[in-house]
Amino acid sequence: MPLFRVQLPSDRTTARKVMDLHLAGRVHRESADAARAEVWRHGRTPAGDPVFVGVTNGEPVRLLYDVAVHLDSGGR
Repeated sequence: MPLFRVQLPSDRTTARKVMDLHLAGRVHRESADAARAEVWRHGRTPAGDPVFVGVTNGEPVRLLYDVAVHLDSGGR
């Protein structure tokens, strides 16, 4: 399955919370749902749950998610 990389704008406090949850083996549902919605917005069909891969170091901070998508879904 191909992966679709999603970058969600965030703030440092939320990014830290998402990272802490990830390290504890839990999911920040709000940002995971936002990543899934972004995939749909780009015309792709998610094939699984978003996987948190980290945060950017710059300003603004961005949450990074990889989402597997179906090959036969549309897109640009």
